[in-house]
Amino acid sequence: MTKKELRQIYKQKRLDISSKEKLKLDDLLLLQLQTFNFDGVKNVLTYWPMANLAEPNTHLFSGYLRHFVPNLQLAYPVSNFKYNTMQAILINEDTIYNTNSFGVTEPKEGTPINPLDLDLVFVPNLICDKNGFRVGYGKGFYDKYLSQCNENVTLIGFNYFAPVEIIADKDDFDIPLNYYITPEEVFEF
Repeated sequence: MTKKELRQIYKQKRLDISSKEKLKLDDLLLLQLQTFNFDGVKNVLTYWPMANLAEPNTHLFSGYLRHFVPNLQLAYPVSNFKYNTMQAILINEDTIYNTNSFGVTEPKEGTPINPLDLDLVFVPNLICDKNGFRVGYGKGFYDKYLSQCNENVTLIGFNYFAPVEIIADKDDFDIPLNYYITPEEVFEF
């Protein structure tokens, strides 16, 4: 299937999950994440889950990391919709957030972190294939940004659904995930 077809199918599949079931699935995703070794991780780019799109609760995952990784620095993306680019902004307990016109919650201001300094990135996705290539929301923000990261950065996607066999229209600039975490299994690419 194409990205467009998969995007439509998996947006709806996520929305069809009940609130109660979603809480359970998010807890199972967290349990899978807890099997990872985070030694050496200092800088993490995460994202604010969009409730209207029933995204996995990344707050659980970043909260876990904050608790178990000393001196962890978290960053959130800030998007530039004019150029379809983004930057990562470091956050702290005083950070103020705004929700933009596309429903994405971002830090209002803060210090950008160099993409080369990131150790771990939580990458949003609607689905991925068995090669780690993902279907995002179609603007290419993350692939452009990830191309600037160091080659040792770990890319993790969280999803409620197992990977599909293959994405028919993968682009040359698409960057695959290293890990894809589902409630039942962790896929490594």
